[in-house]
Amino acid sequence: MTVRDHNLESIGEVFATFKIKQTAGVDDLNDSHLGKAVTMTASYEVGPGLDGNTLLGKLVDLTLEDRDTGRRLATVQIAGVCKLPITTTYPVIGNRVLCGASATVKQAPALAANDPAGGNVARGTVLAVNGTTDCTILLN
Repeated sequence: MTVRDHNLESIGEVFATFKIKQTAGVDDLNDSHLGKAVTMTASYEVGPGLDGNTLLGKLVDLTLEDRDTGRRLATVQIAGVCKLPITTTYPVIGNRVLCGASATVKQAPALAANDPAGGNVARGTVLAVNGTTDCTILLN
């Protein structure tokens, strides 16, 4: 008997719904951000992951349509296993990540004295890296 491949992305998923951050009255998230990294921007509010931000999770759905700015909600995977696009410094298996440029993730820096109150900005555990394209992360 052979071992079956298992889709790790179906393990332990937890989703939450958030308001979307706006800039000049326009939602900062749109359909082009689906499947990418997001970060907390205010109370119950998310926006695209920007370089150095703490990763909240993966944007998996948006209500309504792009033209419905100000009325949309974002569904974010906040736990479980997910795949996210990566940028330099590319993540390493077993290490943690933070947001990179353009709603991607990158290798988190080493613990340092300048980490914010409340802990290190790093999140997750990298389970696999697909070249320079994406990585699979346990959002723990």
